[in-house]
Amino acid sequence: MLEFLNAFNSFVWGPPLMILLIGTGIMLTIRLGLLQVVKLPKALSLIFSARNNGSGDVSSFQALCTALAATVGTGNIVGVATAVKLGGPGALFWMWIAAFFGTATKYAEGVLAVKYRTMDANGNASGGPMYYIEQGLGKSYKPLAVMFAIFGAMTAALGSGTFTQVNAITSIVNVSFDVPVYYTAAVLTVLVAVITIGGLQSIAKVASKIVPFMAALYVISAISILVMYADVLPAAIKLVIDSAFNTTAASGGFLGASVMLAMRSGIARGIYSNEAGLGSAPIVAAAAKTKWPAEQGLISMTGTFIDTIIICTMTGLTLIVSGVWCGDVNGAAMTEAAFASAFPSIAKYLLTGGLVLFAFSTIIGWCYYGERCIEYLFGVKGIMPYRLVYIGLVGAGVFLKLETIWVIADIVNGLMAIPNLIALVGLSGVVVAETKRYFEYFERVNARKYSIEHAHEEVGVVAE
Repeated sequence: MLEFLNAFNSFVWGPPLMILLIGTGIMLTIRLGLLQVVKLPKALSLIFSARNNGSGDVSSFQALCTALAATVGTGNIVGVATAVKLGGPGALFWMWIAAFFGTATKYAEGVLAVKYRTMDANGNASGGPMYYIEQGLGKSYKPLAVMFAIFGAMTAALGSGTFTQVNAITSIVNVSFDVPVYYTAAVLTVLVAVITIGGLQSIAKVASKIVPFMAALYVISAISILVMYADVLPAAIKLVIDSAFNTTAASGGFLGASVMLAMRSGIARGIYSNEAGLGSAPIVAAAAKTKWPAEQGLISMTGTFIDTIIICTMTGLTLIVSGVWCGDVNGAAMTEAAFASAFPSIAKYLLTGGLVLFAFSTIIGWCYYGERCIEYLFGVKGIMPYRLVYIGLVGAGVFLKLETIWVIADIVNGLMAIPNLIALVGLSGVVVAETKRYFEYFERVNARKYSIEHAHEEVGVVAE
């Protein structure tokens, strides 16, 4: 079975999907005029300054935190280590490339999510690829929307949302503190049930508290390690760039890697981490309280920047400067070894705490994604049964082998991306139009403010 899954995974994540993922990001980057660079400062400022004066269920900040909760997970710790172990330091460079173009993709997803959102029978916002496929591309494309919803529900229940995260949490708690995996799984299942039964409001409230704390704690810890290895940091960055374009020789426990292997490992794990192009983040972006699709698009794209450009980079560089990437360990154990090289007495506490929070937040974030997919397929009557099944799968995740879990997660992620990317290409003109409308409006508003202020100044001069 594992051999078959690996073969199918290689087919799904073959050159066509890679080209479609990166190609869509490149096309959007060009059509939007490097928006992810030019407008990044504004996007970052909007995280805290968005007015939240539109219809929706949660604030733009809570929507972003929920999206980050779902993306910042094992991919940032285990996934980065796996990519570097397989593809060498050059894999980190290809993560950056995937994230750069993926930022434009994530922007487009946020724009379309708000543009085509609707309300369900319970009065809650519903949106995401299934809605912008059907309403944007037209009713004839509904089979594509249904396909996305099915793969989205599968990803939540069988991939990113449950098994990979549960396995990561139970394994590292067992290794670090010798707690039986079944005990950890039982506690985890109860906590997930308490939070997810309350729906998006409960999930967003928890996410908006956990995500900023866990991201800050992890980044500060990683920066501290990089400061300790500051003398070798320039050489590590050079190694990342050189290895991206040249075969990496075998060294120690590292078997060596070709440029193509580095590229495939970096792009695949980068996408798994930030989910740009998969269509997951727009599901919660649609629930944000905003009346401007482009505004939520800007806020959404900061998720890719935070997830990959900041957090994954921190992980990757700590693995390289500490030298553990060419050792015999892999996954979370590799990252823990990097932390232990700088903080031997507290490494396991830092990494265990970070991984548990990352993975737990991913579980609750993906519960909402799957819920919206089920609601699209079966209506609101399917929401509560889905939540109960999801909670049950969280409890069952501890019984599966890690190799099988990762392969299943990769397969359903890839299948989920295909219909979403087709929609992004087809609706790219709508994204460009909404972007122009947003910035032209605020340029006019700012021009009027300037005219009024200038007139007041002239009146003051005349009065004097």
